[in-house]
Amino acid sequence: MELEQAIARLNETPFILDVLRSADVLADAVDRFGADSVPTLMSLISDDSDALTSIAAVHALARIYDDKAEFALSELLSSDRAYLREHAAWAFWTRLPRLDAVSRLVRGVIGGGFTGALAERTLQQWALTTPDHIALALEGALASEERPAPRARLAETLGLIPGPVAGRALCVLAADAGETEVVRVAAMAALGDRSVDARARAVVQEFAEQKGLIGDVARLAAYDIDLSLNPARPLPGSFRPAAEERGGRQRGLTIAQLFLHADIDRGLTRAGAGDNGGIATLLVRLGDSLLAEPGIDRVITLSRGSADASLAALPGAHTWLSDKAEGNPERHILAPVPLLAEATSTASAWPTRVAAERGIRRALLALGPVDVLHLRMADVGSMAAATVASRLGIPVVFTLAPDPHGVIHALDMAGTLTRESFGVVDEHEHYWFRTRLVQRLAGQAAHTVLFPRPELRNDLHELLGIDIDDDPGRFTVVPEGIDVSVIESALVEAEKRAEPGTEGPAEADPAEAAGASSADAAFDLLDELVRALPPHRHGLPLAITVGRLHHVKGMATIVEAWAADPALREASNLVLVGGDLANPSADEQGQLDRIERTLREHPDARDGLVLAGHRPNDVVARWLGATRFGSERDGHQPARPLIAPHGVYVCGSLKEEFGIALLEALAAGLVVIAPNGGGPATYIDDGVTGFLVDTRAPAGIRSGLRNALELAAAPEDVDSARISRAQNMVHAEFTVSAMAHALTAVYSDVAGRSSEPVRAEYAQ
Repeated sequence: MELEQAIARLNETPFILDVLRSADVLADAVDRFGADSVPTLMSLISDDSDALTSIAAVHALARIYDDKAEFALSELLSSDRAYLREHAAWAFWTRLPRLDAVSRLVRGVIGGGFTGALAERTLQQWALTTPDHIALALEGALASEERPAPRARLAETLGLIPGPVAGRALCVLAADAGETEVVRVAAMAALGDRSVDARARAVVQEFAEQKGLIGDVARLAAYDIDLSLNPARPLPGSFRPAAEERGGRQRGLTIAQLFLHADIDRGLTRAGAGDNGGIATLLVRLGDSLLAEPGIDRVITLSRGSADASLAALPGAHTWLSDKAEGNPERHILAPVPLLAEATSTASAWPTRVAAERGIRRALLALGPVDVLHLRMADVGSMAAATVASRLGIPVVFTLAPDPHGVIHALDMAGTLTRESFGVVDEHEHYWFRTRLVQRLAGQAAHTVLFPRPELRNDLHELLGIDIDDDPGRFTVVPEGIDVSVIESALVEAEKRAEPGTEGPAEADPAEAAGASSADAAFDLLDELVRALPPHRHGLPLAITVGRLHHVKGMATIVEAWAADPALREASNLVLVGGDLANPSADEQGQLDRIERTLREHPDARDGLVLAGHRPNDVVARWLGATRFGSERDGHQPARPLIAPHGVYVCGSLKEEFGIALLEALAAGLVVIAPNGGGPATYIDDGVTGFLVDTRAPAGIRSGLRNALELAAAPEDVDSARISRAQNMVHAEFTVSAMAHALTAVYSDVAGRSSEPVRAEYAQ
């Protein structure tokens, strides 16, 4: 296709997603070995009224093997438009090193953020052929840069550069007591990748005996060096089987799964804070359920954590930790990956790529052999893990969802994401990069898992450009599932508590008494939150929602829908469960600010709104039970309950690929409101068990809330039939054990088909 035709096609493409997918048409149309296309592309790039086409032109420019194109691309690294700098740093990754661009890429590293992460990645690639030049450029930048955070980024990038020049500089930085800790940590972590460097080994050994963060990171670096120098020697406490046992598949499979944006613990105490969403709960429950399946021997769940916690989870690390137990004897291993940075949102975590790769590689090697790695979501954790898996020869299963494709399409349809605004939005959300990452992960995967959707084939084709009929054997639809026993126990407790005159439990058995005490504490907490509302708000049913305080989850939109309707306000109190209210992230603060603006506009709504913050999963389950059955404890008005029964559950997500919290609400017997696309549309019987609405604007949620409250208050026989229908459906199709069973078949097939030889890192 001629260049002018490609430009015309791009301009005529109506939807943003289609432009993202067809951008390669423009790149394919340029003159690869001449400069004729450069002026045309630069004209497109300079047009800030169409950021989408500008970005496409940047990547097309990178296809031209001509000095004028390279000079233009280098100049874009200094553009006053941040998104052009970002995409130029990305585009240069495919080019040969260009000396005048090195200094600009180094400035990008100093600036940090996503652009810095891309610049670092490009410098790492270029260092394969010009290591000393790049190492000297980084050293020069360190000599003139005094701020700790930029110096730490420069040190981390230096750690990616092979050769003695970078190695000497890293040793100096790591050992310098006058250097700031963040810089020393970055340099020390990098020394673990230099096992052949005697000086690096000496520095690591020297500081591995110290306490504190530097000592922790030095011990991790020493562990990395040991793994590299002794790949065939199993560490003390290691799970590595004999090579012939692994080759004969005489033991069960080891499955690794990860989500690096969560602080995953067995109690799920951080669920709902930051990015600790439903996937954190799912991975814990799923990992336990997989172990009940024949053929699964171990599950490794990786999430973020401290350097100290990471070391404690590694086999053989007890040699450094005299006060900790040896190894990790559990079959479901929670392995923290130290990102060596403050916890941040998924959209802002891309600069942790290097630490993520290092930590994932360490965990998989130390706890391996891993037979299958299951990746979900197009984020930095999956990107890092896919790179590690490729190097170690571990087959990958990828859960493919139209994310961020679904959000892009929804925002496009709502008119809030346009060609002109795309660049600025992309600076924060990185939609272009994430859509390409989904493509890469899907291409690398040995098998692809899909969520159920009403129009699955059509959606995948329209949103991702994938035709699953081309190779149906590579795709399996697996619904997510919940642990229904948790909900069932909570319902029993909630119903008993709601009975008039019910007093606290008097069980003689200490274990039962402890469990009852925990349940009472959860219910008491909800009672206290509602009791803190003005007395005239007592005795109303609850509209409850559970999730992260993030714009994709629509929490602020739910408040807007409820607050602007006097009838809804008079009929219910609204409870939002989720978010770190004490130390909100930028995304959380954005939602809180929107909520506050709504309350200023509708001051009466403040009396009926409860911001509960994040709560553990078992507490949330009990609150769902209380939403259904109510609470009889009201000191102000004994004649009526503090919380009336027949509450409802509302989900305001722009998109919901499946919806763990929605399934839990259905299992609890609540009428639910959910988005009218994606996974929920496959299991919510519209008008019967819940309502599917347009969640992009408050009007749709408002309509759903009205209908849901009316349906929840239906006569007992109608209500019982609805509840039975919803609960039977969840039990039959959406349990976590059913999900584990389906995935086990996938894992067994992938492991059986894997032709990768046993790598030296895994051999005895």
